Amino acid sequence: MRSVLTINSGSSSLRFALFNVSESLPQILIGKFDRIGLPDAKLTFTDVLANQSHDRMVDAPDHVACVPLLVELLEKKIRVESVGAIGHRVVHGGPRYRDPLRVDKPVLEELRRISSFAPNHLPSTIALMEVLAAKFPQVPQIACFDTAFHSALPRVAKLLPIPRRYEAKGVQRYGFHGLSYSFLMQELEAVAGAKAAGGRVILAHLGNGASLAAVRDGKSVDTSMGFTPAAGLVMSTRSGDLDPGLVAFLGRSEQMTETQFDRMIHHESGLLGVSETSSDMRDLLAREAADVRAAEAVALFCYQAKKWIGA
Repeated sequence: MRSVLTINSGSSSLRFALFNVSESLPQILIGKFDRIGLPDAKLTFTDVLANQSHDRMVDAPDHVACVPLLVELLEKKIRVESVGAIGHRVVHGGPRYRDPLRVDKPVLEELRRISSFAPNHLPSTIALMEVLAAKFPQVPQIACFDTAFHSALPRVAKLLPIPRRYEAKGVQRYGFHGLSYSFLMQELEAVAGAKAAGGRVILAHLGNGASLAAVRDGKSVDTSMGFTPAAGLVMSTRSGDLDPGLVAFLGRSEQMTETQFDRMIHHESGLLGVSETSSDMRDLLAREAADVRAAEAVALFCYQAKKWIGA
């Protein structure tokens, strides 16, 4: 029995699914490494054929640390040699990549070149590709790009109001979570019909990374994220949109460097920054009645989500 392994690497999670290669592509195994980088990282998986679910705490300081655990799990469920292809969700394709393509040396080099476009996603994705290539050298890996769904954005939506010369360097609004939005559009058509899916639609992807998209006639016409996945709605540890004047202000008042500012907006802000306790909405909802900081973090997230939908 041949199978296909899919990898969806998020900012603090790694989802995986194993499919049997047949006409209907039935699932064999699905699972997720959650809270990667935190002390209470967890592996949850379901053996679909046996209808059995399991979970356990794991040591997962980063995404690469999940690979041996995943391979061990695969070896228990199937013959690893049966894996015929590995598909990756890649958060950023830059100005060059839109269609799915096979991962090879030139692709890895281009992804490294644009890794500064998505510094909290692309490096870990590249590392996963390299580790899996070493483990499964004969198995093709296919990259599917999260930015592709928004590639037809109207030009006015892509433009950023900075000197035009930066556009030649690839600086524009890209938008993200495109694979999620593509799936949502397929499901919307299946559930509500082609007319509903072809109308005016607002889609929301709400996780550790969060964004919204406006869709008309089946195509993305605007989205909350921008040049990087740090823009838009407040997220778990990412700030979302900020006044750019903060860069100079914090540089003057706190002597904050570029690296420190980047770390702050990606890893120390959002729900974590406001609550000072957790980046996980589940934790904040459990604490909001007793902790005003948690309550304000939840309220800020809901306020911004409603504001973006209204826009």
